[in-house]
Amino acid sequence: MTLRMKSATTILPVDDAARAHSFYTEKLGLPHRGMTDDGSEILGIDGGAMLQLMPVRDGKHSEHTALSFEVTDIEQTVREMESMGVQFQDYDLPNLKTENHICTTGSEKSAWFMDTEHNILCVHENLGNRMEYQL
Repeated sequence: MTLRMKSATTILPVDDAARAHSFYTEKLGLPHRGMTDDGSEILGIDGGAMLQLMPVRDGKHSEHTALSFEVTDIEQTVREMESMGVQFQDYDLPNLKTENHICTTGSEKSAWFMDTEHNILCVHENLGNRMEYQL
């Protein structure tokens, strides 16, 4: 059997639904697509992917990147996002170092930031060495 997907939805936990709504719609510019029966907000992402902001009570969030947005010009994207108030994380570790908020590897450039709910998010730009994924 092969999974025949029509679209995919990433579900992120949020402590404050209104605060998260403002961040994702105003700072990231994602369009609101609707609400679910459990009070989650659905946001649309070009290409058929969707983002669901699910209200949680326990405040548990992942300690790793929960979602990464592929962009075509990461330097411009970082500048624009900073002008909208997004604060990027900087790292100076043996295997991960950022310069002007951006980490460059052989295959991509990446920059990490947190949403208002402490989810770790990323913007990344592929550098031509496109990875092939198989399920």
